[in-house]
Amino acid sequence: LVDLVPHLTEDLLNSIDQPLQIGKDAQGNSYLLCDYNRDGDSYRSPWTNTYDPPLDDGVVPPPHLRTMEVFANDIFDSYREMYYEGGVSSVYFWELEAESFACCVLIKKDAEEKKKLQAGNWDAIHVVEVRPLGPKRAAYKLTTTIMLRITTAHNVGKNSGSLGLSGSLTRQKEEELTITDIASHVSNMGRMIEDMENRMRDTVQAVYFGKTKSVVDGLYQSQGVSMVQKKDMLASALMAEMALKKKG
Repeated sequence: LVDLVPHLTEDLLNSIDQPLQIGKDAQGNSYLLCDYNRDGDSYRSPWTNTYDPPLDDGVVPPPHLRTMEVFANDIFDSYREMYYEGGVSSVYFWELEAESFACCVLIKKDAEEKKKLQAGNWDAIHVVEVRPLGPKRAAYKLTTTIMLRITTAHNVGKNSGSLGLSGSLTRQKEEELTITDIASHVSNMGRMIEDMENRMRDTVQAVYFGKTKSVVDGLYQSQGVSMVQKKDMLASALMAEMALKKKG
């Protein structure tokens, strides 16, 4: 589509979920690229707070949000290591109207190639809007998008090929929680994101993998239809025989 209508490139990329890309800052730190850390053609590293390519007037968060951003990147870096055992994470903060603010928590994990798995990656995008409700409470609105892509080898006899599976899932959640300081904001967002990811992992497992396997099994049996029918007939005969013995 981009090649066909190049003048609509910006609109297309903004309306279609794109896999997260990884960049490296001048200090060698890996970080994730997205619209929330982009200014023109440059991207801001959450570790150094500088743009690449360099920008003299690039947009950066105000001091109080930058302090929260640094803290959140350290916390979610540990979260990523604990739950994903690898990958890359980045957190970006920015201002909204009326003392509100927002942040984006990004996590990307590429799967290692092994056995029949040829390629795979998991991209998690969490956007949290925070609206103060007073000195000790705030409203949080979390929007999470999970993008999953998997390619596996598919060999039957002398025939070989590959199977690709990809899709995205988006969920929202709103909560009003107690706050005491900057750390409590990060803690509240962390708990919401952790709970959301756990629930969405279960959904992905059931919908994408379970349902896909069921559909594939219904369309194609590697042992052949006749063999499957024989097994079904044998199972039915055994069940009937057991039922007769119980009556006897």
